[in-house]
Amino acid sequence: MWKTLIALLVCTAPALAQEQFTAYDALRVVGVHVNRDAVNHVVSLTGTHGTPQPQTWRILIEDRGRGGIREIQVRNGQVVSDKPSSGAGSAEGATINTSKLNLDSSGAFAVASHTADRSAMRFDSASYTLRTNEHGEPTWVVTLHDQSGRPVGTIHIGANRGTVTRTEGMFAGATMQDVVTDQQVVREPRHHEEGEEQVTDEEQNDDEHGPLYGVRQRLRPYFERAQDEASGMFDRVRRSFSDYINR
Repeated sequence: MWKTLIALLVCTAPALAQEQFTAYDALRVVGVHVNRDAVNHVVSLTGTHGTPQPQTWRILIEDRGRGGIREIQVRNGQVVSDKPSSGAGSAEGATINTSKLNLDSSGAFAVASHTADRSAMRFDSASYTLRTNEHGEPTWVVTLHDQSGRPVGTIHIGANRGTVTRTEGMFAGATMQDVVTDQQVVREPRHHEEGEEQVTDEEQNDDEHGPLYGVRQRLRPYFERAQDEASGMFDRVRRSFSDYINR
């Protein structure tokens, strides 16, 4: 079912975005409900159990007048809740630079579901979080769920360039607890001076990288291939928020 949906998303992403309410649509509603400048003070945006898009988007924005965080919930194009919130969306509470947003939630789903397909993962729904990462870059965190609602995998996607930077619970049957694949998990091999005792790869893994290093090494080619394919897909689903909000 999801393979067919992925193909439709790649070919007709704009049409699907109109049929299902996306993150960009929710941010537009916030801009109308509060004011246009509000979209420049978003801390995070979340939606749960979408098929593929969620029914309700929860947006946290800086409440500059009161010095706190404001939570606005948008459903089917309408604000259904607007209240103060103590929650923080980003790791450091940073606001999202919307000028760097080039991936709507529909595009994030296309990239995430293709990545899941490449790792032979089946899922039934998707949950979304848009926030800044530790470098202040806008990032989609898409969690996939099975039919019972249990999370089976997570993909981190840069919202600026569509790069898959991290996965959890994917590739070669790994579980969420088994491995986290990441661009920085593989280090350069050790170089031995002449006469120095050689160590086996297994010993080196255990000594320098921990018990999961070997698993990460085996998964890395799959992860890199998924990254390359995600980059190609991003070119087809790319959608500038600045263009969208100014049209």
